[in-house]
Amino acid sequence: MNNFVNWMEKYFIPVASKIGAQRHFVAIRDSFMVTMPLMIIGTLGAMLNNLPIDAFNEFMDRLFGGETWKAFGVKVWDGTFGVLSVIIVFLVAYHLARSYGKDGISAGIVSLGSFFALGGAKGMSAKGLFVALLVSVVSCEMYIRFSSNERLVVKMPEGMPPAVSKSLADLFPVMVVIGFFGLVAAVSSRFGVTDIIGSFYELVQQPFMAIANTYPSALLLAFITPFVWFFGLHGSGLIEPLVQMINAPAIEANVKAIEAGEMAPYIVNKPFIDSFVNLGGTGATLGLIIAVFLVGRNSDAFMMINKLSFGSGIFNINESLLFGLPIVLNPIMFVPFILVPSVLVTVTYLAMVSGLVPAVVVMPPWTVPPILSGIIATKSLMGGVLAAVNLLISIVIYIPFVKMAVMRQEKTVASSD
Repeated sequence: MNNFVNWMEKYFIPVASKIGAQRHFVAIRDSFMVTMPLMIIGTLGAMLNNLPIDAFNEFMDRLFGGETWKAFGVKVWDGTFGVLSVIIVFLVAYHLARSYGKDGISAGIVSLGSFFALGGAKGMSAKGLFVALLVSVVSCEMYIRFSSNERLVVKMPEGMPPAVSKSLADLFPVMVVIGFFGLVAAVSSRFGVTDIIGSFYELVQQPFMAIANTYPSALLLAFITPFVWFFGLHGSGLIEPLVQMINAPAIEANVKAIEAGEMAPYIVNKPFIDSFVNLGGTGATLGLIIAVFLVGRNSDAFMMINKLSFGSGIFNINESLLFGLPIVLNPIMFVPFILVPSVLVTVTYLAMVSGLVPAVVVMPPWTVPPILSGIIATKSLMGGVLAAVNLLISIVIYIPFVKMAVMRQEKTVASSD
């Protein structure tokens, strides 16, 4: 095990660290973090309109006269998921430009203009998310390079107001970047592609989401995060851009399907992981905390860390446990820390694909405690039952390893005496 850890620290960790710090991934990650409250509010609005509670729906119909009250949820959705791609195309360019030390607002506006020049009016929702990400990165890179070329910068005479000089200085770079995307749209239209975003969604985004919705992809996501965390890197932050690219369109498609009275098409998404796999944080460490309370009382050190971690663990925050117990670089905890998420993914996927538990259609905040989060995410008590079963499974798996860790610590203390 020590040889493996040493090899990983020498060859894997440096590469993973570079990927995690890569400016484009960081810009995408930070942008989605900003939009997280919007996505949560949007799904809650959709949940309000589709609660499977007849008494509630009848009460609201009587109170507001018909189903006019559902306009509230529709408008909330329109103001969140309905414009998600527009927000992302601005934010990614903004954060990326700032990473270069450039004006983020100007880059964001140019990216926004480029997106609409390409036909963004037809894909403002999560449906246009992949195109929005491509446009934001490409337009920002073009804008930064052109605006850094002094031959393309308009020199204004002295005495002009600073705001006017600054805005006109980038006239040619802005013209070139937005003109490029307008040209792409015009050429595409000449060849019969009048809706670039819709065509891209059907040819690329839908097949990609279908692949990401498979059981093997869910296992891969569940494996990567704890595996990277074991070596001290922020696993969630490393894969967040990929997860979010899958998440928002999948949630939107699920909600639309449920509204149409159909089955939700996408089982795997971010709430699938947050509400049923990461119970207490990466590695389902709430199960570990409970296991320590059950069989780790002989270790004062374990109990002290456990008591400090319990409060935050209920809200799925587990850094104190990862570094305090520790789990990071702890060979005894490596196996359950990697194994538990894979087992929980398997149980959850089978429960949902069989129809025993509804698929996720709501994205509760990731800090919502386990079990309650499962109920909210699926709009079903069965979601809470599944989360409770998963928590029990995690406790059972962690117990023998906690016993081994306590025994090892006791031997270490005895030998030192």
